[in-house]
Amino acid sequence: MLLKKNIPIKYVFGKIKYEVLFVAIYGILIEVIYQNYHITSISIPMTIHTVLGTIISLLLAFRSNQAYDRWWEARIVWGAIVNDSRTLARQILFLMEDPYDNDNIKPFKHRMINRQIAWCYALGKGLRKNDPMPLIRKFVSAEEAEFVEEFDNKHIGLLQLHARDLNNALKQGWVNSYQQIEIDGTLTKLCDSMGKCERIKNTVFPATYSLYIHLALHFFILLLPFGLVELFGFLMVPVLVVITACFFLIEKMAIHLQDPFENKPTDTPVLSISRNIERDLKQMMREKYDMPEAVAPSRFYIL
Repeated sequence: MLLKKNIPIKYVFGKIKYEVLFVAIYGILIEVIYQNYHITSISIPMTIHTVLGTIISLLLAFRSNQAYDRWWEARIVWGAIVNDSRTLARQILFLMEDPYDNDNIKPFKHRMINRQIAWCYALGKGLRKNDPMPLIRKFVSAEEAEFVEEFDNKHIGLLQLHARDLNNALKQGWVNSYQQIEIDGTLTKLCDSMGKCERIKNTVFPATYSLYIHLALHFFILLLPFGLVELFGFLMVPVLVVITACFFLIEKMAIHLQDPFENKPTDTPVLSISRNIERDLKQMMREKYDMPEAVAPSRFYIL
């Protein structure tokens, strides 16, 4: 995700520079033909462009709203992951008690909580199709890492280890059946959030809908100079560029927001959220947390 309040104009318009360049050349060509060869028949009444522009604006607005809904749903799901991770750590730290076996239960608690940190990183990396194993190995044992590597989705393997250890805790008497059900309920919520993220990731935005809007937008832009050339004269080209840039930027914004787990600057900041979870859970365990070095503020970086 872009972590900067003031986004440079260069970055914004860099996404549509080729489209704007084509439109400018196209507009200049129409203007030269109109002024030098006095072919007035190429002028089209603005009523046509007004109707087309209104229709395309409504379609783009609808698409932008749908894309933002997908992005916002992803952010809501990761907000739930933050809460459930903290809840799981609290349950493990204060529901699991055995005054006669502290030497075993304390490492057990730390193992479960560290594994939950690994789970958050694994889910975030997995959604972006990146290898999460280097991060997972920082928080789990070599034996557990070997177990997780057998899974295509590493976060599922980590949940399996959670469930296995919870069942073992019940057998050891570290939790009673009621406490086991409560902790398992938290694991179920995490599994539910995982499924929601995968649904957003794997549900493709309708390609035909995007194609129809894209074709209609280009048709509108191809016709637009013929309506502006008689009204604005030589000023037609800058007016054309401004209008088309607005439409292209809205379309690009919708395209980027519709897939919040594609490792783009507009992504849901899953790794930043995972770092916050790591910080909170380590502090709950009374462990020191060293914040990674921040990237220089003048640069953009993806989290």
